[in-house]
Amino acid sequence: MNELFSKQIIALAEKDLSVREKLASEGQLSGGYHPEMEQVHKENAEQLREIIGKIGFPTISKVGAEASDAAWLIIQHSIGEPEFMKSCYQLMIENIGDIKPSNIAYLHDRIQFFQGRPQRYGTQLMADGIPYPVEDKGILNEERLKVNLMPLSQEKINAIPDVETISEIENKDPDYTAWRIKMGWIPDFE
Repeated sequence: MNELFSKQIIALAEKDLSVREKLASEGQLSGGYHPEMEQVHKENAEQLREIIGKIGFPTISKVGAEASDAAWLIIQHSIGEPEFMKSCYQLMIENIGDIKPSNIAYLHDRIQFFQGRPQRYGTQLMADGIPYPVEDKGILNEERLKVNLMPLSQEKINAIPDVETISEIENKDPDYTAWRIKMGWIPDFE
């Protein structure tokens, strides 16, 4: 196990969580992507990109479970870098036996969510706490169990909007749509 990279990755994730906690306690995390949080995410993604360039994806066998989870957190929070998130997802798939399955599931759903596509595992929630639309409500819990996620109650599954409502959901927040276009998550059709 590479102790040096392990410590670096964990420190990056701790910085992310520390800044997030500070901003949350000040009531500054709602209403868009806070510039200070965005800066931390960009810096963390850049440093993780360099580490990946040196050792490949930080799998459990390379950096330990804690650091591998920390790498996933950094990737999961790098929402301003769609290509980085997507390339890391591919690396995780290539190393599927050496990555926590739930981390792969969360990243898959996160990418789908930002692209305005249905998620598979129901990990991404809308502002009201209801999961964003999923590919198939009928097999949602089967999919969740495959990646070691707890099943959702039937009541919660029934509350998930249908896939056909995605455009309606997306159109409720023009600022969010503009941000996703700017970041490259969705195309600008204008």
